[in-house]
Amino acid sequence: MKYILMMGALGLALQVNAQKKSKKEPGIDIKEVSRIEKTLSADDMEGRRIFTPGIDKAANFIAAEFEKIGLEKLPNSNSYLQSFKMLKPNQIAASVTANGKVLDNKSFFVVTPKENLVVTESTGFELVAIKAGGNFMQEAYGHVSSGKNKVVVVDPSYASNFGRLSFFKRQMMEGGASTIFILSAEPLTSFSVTANHQFEVSKLHNVVGVLPGKSKKNEYVIFSGHYDHLGIGKPVNGDSIFNGANDDAAGTTAVIMLAKYFKQLRNNERTILFAAFTAEEMGGYGATYFSRQFDPATVMAMFNIEMIGTESKWGTNSAYITGYEKSSMGEIMKKNLEGTGFTFHPDPYPDQQLFYRSDNATLARLGVPAHTISTSKMDSEKYYHTVDDEFETLDMENMTRIIRAIALSSRTIVAGTDTPTRVDTSSLR
Repeated sequence: MKYILMMGALGLALQVNAQKKSKKEPGIDIKEVSRIEKTLSADDMEGRRIFTPGIDKAANFIAAEFEKIGLEKLPNSNSYLQSFKMLKPNQIAASVTANGKVLDNKSFFVVTPKENLVVTESTGFELVAIKAGGNFMQEAYGHVSSGKNKVVVVDPSYASNFGRLSFFKRQMMEGGASTIFILSAEPLTSFSVTANHQFEVSKLHNVVGVLPGKSKKNEYVIFSGHYDHLGIGKPVNGDSIFNGANDDAAGTTAVIMLAKYFKQLRNNERTILFAAFTAEEMGGYGATYFSRQFDPATVMAMFNIEMIGTESKWGTNSAYITGYEKSSMGEIMKKNLEGTGFTFHPDPYPDQQLFYRSDNATLARLGVPAHTISTSKMDSEKYYHTVDDEFETLDMENMTRIIRAIALSSRTIVAGTDTPTRVDTSSLR
């Protein structure tokens, strides 16, 4: 009888220890990962293009998941939807004089959310330049998304690409800054700009949930991914839906699973924000709006998750971190994964400058250790931006392991015991 009682006590102790371990280390279940991924990338989401019923359906699904998990809403909000207005401009008239010369309309672009804009050298706009030999569109995007009013002098070597700036005039955020691009071989000593626009106004929505911190509730850690994609296009072998399973339903799925994980873990001394961004494919507007709502000094880290549904170039149990060398965040994550068999690597595609191309870029440009985690083989990703980017093409077991790795590797940052170094922005000035 004593033996039976001892064994019963031992069994209870083991059960209690198992429960404690379970509470300490929540599971990330492949069935749940698959359910969310499959829902977001289903045909009935219609490719999740902005301004369509499909993206609204996806936003409502993500919000419902946040509510089930028990996340809070942003302060002074009664919804998980973080709404903002987008403007589609129709330019009525525009003229630019530079160094006393009237420019033809092929030598300037005016990107502005203002109906009537008048700018001179004494208006207070920052005067900057895009010099020969750089990455033209990346530098242009950096100026447009900086939140500062700028006049940008563009070297004539980019004349053949100058028309690509029309991309920035398709949509813009209400209340944003104005950027004037002027093609000129000479420094500007004087300039005068007038522009008149009419705007069509539409709404977009990020989806944001909050897990309040304890002792460091005014310090923020962000987990993010974009939930928009390309929508419906021309049929290819009878399929016209760009499902975006890897790009970026995979990242959004990870955000939802991480919200569930940290809600159960309950060790976050810092406040965690879980954000699903809109309009990444159209210029990163959702992440830009979201990022401007915070003092960057209060954001300790941003884990942006982009395309983790396929194996990396190193195979399974691995992923890379963009801008790895720009802060200590990657080393902290790597240290936290010692003994797990999972490895985070520096970005193997530095020539593509991914660090400033994804939704981490707005905060990274402000010094926040904001990095993107990905496995996408940028030189050979077979289904990227095709109608074949579907659930069936993903490695769900490996994707689940990646989400677990992100959870484990970020825990000390969430708990407030590790703080990554800031990104050096001196080279961006």
